[in-house]
Amino acid sequence: MTQQHQHAEATPLLSRGLVAVLLAQFLSAFADNAILVGALKLVMTLTAEKGMDALLQGSFVLPYILLAPFVGLLADALPKGRVMWLANSVKLLSGLAMLAVAWLGTAEMVSWVIVAYVLTGIGAALYSPAKYGILVQLCRPAHLVSANGLIEGSTIVAILLGFVVGGLLADVSLLGLLVLVTVCYALAVGLSLLIPRLPVVHPFDGASVITMVRGFASVVLTLFTDRQARISLLGTSLFWGAGSTLRLVLFAWVPFALALTNTSAATNLGGIVSVGIIIGAALAGTLVRLEQAPRALWAGLLIGLPLLFMGWVSTLWQAAALLVAVGVAAGFFVVPLNALLQARGQQSVGAGRAIAVQNFCENLLIAAFVGIHYLASQLLDPGQEVLGFGLLMITLMGALFISYRLTGRTHQP
Repeated sequence: MTQQHQHAEATPLLSRGLVAVLLAQFLSAFADNAILVGALKLVMTLTAEKGMDALLQGSFVLPYILLAPFVGLLADALPKGRVMWLANSVKLLSGLAMLAVAWLGTAEMVSWVIVAYVLTGIGAALYSPAKYGILVQLCRPAHLVSANGLIEGSTIVAILLGFVVGGLLADVSLLGLLVLVTVCYALAVGLSLLIPRLPVVHPFDGASVITMVRGFASVVLTLFTDRQARISLLGTSLFWGAGSTLRLVLFAWVPFALALTNTSAATNLGGIVSVGIIIGAALAGTLVRLEQAPRALWAGLLIGLPLLFMGWVSTLWQAAALLVAVGVAAGFFVVPLNALLQARGQQSVGAGRAIAVQNFCENLLIAAFVGIHYLASQLLDPGQEVLGFGLLMITLMGALFISYRLTGRTHQP
């Protein structure tokens, strides 16, 4: 048995290391979502040009896609706690840059908002493989789904608070919001140093960039030829692609359907989805064991269903009830699939590499969904777009479920 596995077997679920990871993740995720609201508000203040929300989302996604061949190698070649420290330090730079633009900015400096948000994306791309990959080193296999539930639950709480608090503060003091973001990143940097120094999984062998890209392509192929890893990658990618786009859709739908024009109304509904995800993540962490993870695909079929009824909604409370249901199904769906991918990845290519591939796939889906949203917004009103979004999710999740069942007839998991 390796030193890494001996450490995990002897460690309780809520170890000092996991607590440090949870706190650092909470603060970092809170700031990630608050800075998005701040960036949107800052861009709207500096320019009236349309399409800037899509450009901002793209500037965040692009580093994930371009750095995908390298960040998994970095997460596995260095102690993961130190990688988290580096990633949070880059995010801290992004917060300081955004704050400087807000303090000094004119319309000519709008491009610097994009540059600052690219830094946020770089930090997030570095952070994710280490954040999830570290769980297999800190936790016993029996605790892996529960640890994922804690990570996902705390992340969604942070998303909820970051998005809601960001919306409220942006209407009061944009500078105050960006100061809060910067402080959160600074605290996350400090907490990352409290994570135990764990063994390196795959030492870096000095390969060239071309070799690393080829190696990444090989890792992608390895994971996609594994039935359970493939379904995990596709499922979690659909989850994040849909979730990122739903927030943009709600910003257009709320004033259209509910005649509410304040920023906080849309962010509050986005937060309501997060509440549902917390509930679903908690249920999955309690009810689903690692070997049962593919059963979560049933929950994916339910994600789009409540959106079909949004056309009959006339009050904020009705919308909130439907969006909570969306969140519960989504949380129950994604947590077991995340744990399954980490386990299958650790057995084959390393958890850090597996999560880097996951980030690559997720952000390709986010880019695709944002593109669909942009086109739909040009052709449909927001009510029609929400209905179409629900139908799209039911179709895609149904195809995912059917493909998994069909491949199961000829291949063992």
